[in-house]
Amino acid sequence: MLRYLAALRWQRIVLWCYLCWYFAIIALYLDTSPLLWLSSVGISAIIGAALLLSITKPGGVRPDRWTVFRLFLMPFCVSSYSAIIKGRGFVLIFPPELRPNLIALASCPVFITLCLVCRRLVGRGQTRTP
Repeated sequence: MLRYLAALRWQRIVLWCYLCWYFAIIALYLDTSPLLWLSSVGISAIIGAALLLSITKPGGVRPDRWTVFRLFLMPFCVSSYSAIIKGRGFVLIFPPELRPNLIALASCPVFITLCLVCRRLVGRGQTRTP
């Protein structure tokens, strides 16, 4: 896990920051309605399959597991997020109160700091000789 976080490029760090925001908002505004989550799973299956078909070439190289996972995870996150925030006064993706915005926003620098610490730890481990 340390090596994974240490090796992340900025594009993947941005995607992880999106996920950090998602988790923060979902935790703060959790709705335990099974129908909401089942609908999100259904949308994820339909849209994820369509996205997978759109990037898979006949006879070509199959996408790696992480790519396939993301193709299904993103529609799940989008559909569940939109269902969670519906009717709560959000402006675009932002909660109407300052505190939840600050918590969700802070999750990204925390994650970036974690990646930087991992880079430093892995870098030190590579320079050592047994």
